[in-house]
Amino acid sequence: MDSIWVVRLDAPGGGPRLAVKDCIDMEGLLTTAGCQAIAEQAVPADRDAPVVAAARRAGARIVGKTSLTELCWSASGINPWLGTPPNPLDPRRIPGGSSSGSAVAVATGEADVALGTDTGGSVRIPAACCGITGLKTTWGRIPLDGVYPLAASMDTVGPLGMDVTAVELGMRLIDPGFAGASADPPARVGRIRTPADVGVDSAIDAAVDAALAGLQVTDVAGFDFRAVNRAGNVSIDVEAYPANAHLLPQLDQLTEDIRRNMTEAAKITDEEAAAAARTRQELRDWFSAALARHPVLALPALIGAPPLIGERMSTTILTMPANLAGLPALVLPVPGGPAGLSASLQLIGPPGGEEQLIALGRVIEAALPR
Repeated sequence: MDSIWVVRLDAPGGGPRLAVKDCIDMEGLLTTAGCQAIAEQAVPADRDAPVVAAARRAGARIVGKTSLTELCWSASGINPWLGTPPNPLDPRRIPGGSSSGSAVAVATGEADVALGTDTGGSVRIPAACCGITGLKTTWGRIPLDGVYPLAASMDTVGPLGMDVTAVELGMRLIDPGFAGASADPPARVGRIRTPADVGVDSAIDAAVDAALAGLQVTDVAGFDFRAVNRAGNVSIDVEAYPANAHLLPQLDQLTEDIRRNMTEAAKITDEEAAAAARTRQELRDWFSAALARHPVLALPALIGAPPLIGERMSTTILTMPANLAGLPALVLPVPGGPAGLSASLQLIGPPGGEEQLIALGRVIEAALPR
């Protein structure tokens, strides 16, 4: 076991090499969810999760199960038990999580496509940190059977790849109903502007605007991102606590971060949960109105360069809204970010709009300077 891979597999054949996050069941293998306590109790899965079975039927060669943040309950990608996959762009920086191993496996060329899960940004954040492309799917589009739960009302499975073409391949592998990139990509984009208190680096905003320069772009006033992020974290905690309550007798085997998450989640009141639910509905209404005027919405994925290990930065503040609203969101790297790294453009579409997002992503990617 290394910091990228929990299990490496010899998968001969000519199909695309697929890495699978180790919170997704594969027949005959343990599912650890990045957690020592779970690994010690686990038995080999008796069947593939439907998303893995679909990928096999579509010809994927599964090359291994990848590491992740413990229980999928952090966006940093840091895991003291499994080890932290090194960010291939700058090993001083986090790889992003929780789908850290999947992102690094793709970024280092060890997989053509990888599967991750995304509850508050866990596909898009590691994709952004590692300079690759990732897709959060519409909630409910990809089955979650055989996937370790964090927050069932927000959990999704989605693909990561080096570019939009690889992510499109990933969708073909996991979704038999995927129609492929739309033949008529949207040319109109609503550019969500974030309030000053969100703290988006000016280089990030400039890089995103430059990537959208060839499209019809209309600025859209944003919402209270901080309130939405708080509501998202409360919503996750409310569901994650009972999903992981079976681990309470093994608290001493959990990392400090997860023990803190469990403690904080246990303290959430009914009033706080109800307030988060109201914010969630208000956000859904906001997106419904905005997407009625603009086929696709655009904003950055991260507020700055991927944080240095140990540095504090809100990594979910720009990704959480799509999770609370249940919407698909594609991230792809664009040049011009801070610290000599790329920025990451995030495109959000209507429910079931993955085909539109991939089509528009192709157009944007093709126009980027080489």
